[in-house]
Amino acid sequence: MQKQQLEHLLKQVKNGSLSIEEALERLRSLPFEDLGFAKIDHHRALRTGFPEVVYCEGKLPEQAAEIVARLAAHNVAVLATRASAEVYQAIAKRFPKAQYHEMARIVVVGKPRRVTKAKSVVVVSAGTADMPVAEEAAITAETLGRKVERLYDVGVAGLHRLLEHKECLFNAGAIVVVAGMEGALASVVGGMVKAPVIAVPTSVGYGASFQGLAALLSMLNSCAAGVVVVNIDNGFGAGYFATLITATGKL
Repeated sequence: MQKQQLEHLLKQVKNGSLSIEEALERLRSLPFEDLGFAKIDHHRALRTGFPEVVYCEGKLPEQAAEIVARLAAHNVAVLATRASAEVYQAIAKRFPKAQYHEMARIVVVGKPRRVTKAKSVVVVSAGTADMPVAEEAAITAETLGRKVERLYDVGVAGLHRLLEHKECLFNAGAIVVVAGMEGALASVVGGMVKAPVIAVPTSVGYGASFQGLAALLSMLNSCAAGVVVVNIDNGFGAGYFATLITATGKL
């Protein structure tokens, strides 16, 4: 339940258009709804500003679709991450207008919010192979209301590609840098800009990259100030945190 929905409910009780009993029935599923296989946190939007996000990997398509449906009944937009095509199909049976961002593996049900006063989030990927994680960050931030600018395939093997977009970087409210291999791009960007940099190591790379561990350690050891690091391939976490950083007030 969003804050605006709760305010509307209380106003209805106050003006007499809704009885206390009816209001209690609508609030019955707060703070959570027990489906047996999942306990849905309907209170999260009131606490944090955005509803619970559904992590689909490891769930049956029908389970993911049921959780999304219960959340959609209370919220403007629902975000489902790490969603396979099968999960999307299960959700689309209930919500034909659901959007599937295949590269990001994200399903969005409902209308994403738009916050016009917030600064933009810039998502930077070192290589084309890093784009799935970069898109996960970008779609997350867009769904949460941010304007997102994408700079893809601008890694350290050809820095002139990055420098071509320095004005975009200088004007950003937050920058998400997604890189595999040795993960050096986060330090380069962190040394150029005043905006906070959220580094995302990816599992892209040859054997000694250890599925992203090499990039993770490089980013954790960055000598550039203003760089924080999320887990390997965690584009969602980076996009969400970038949204928090660029918030002008309450989400």
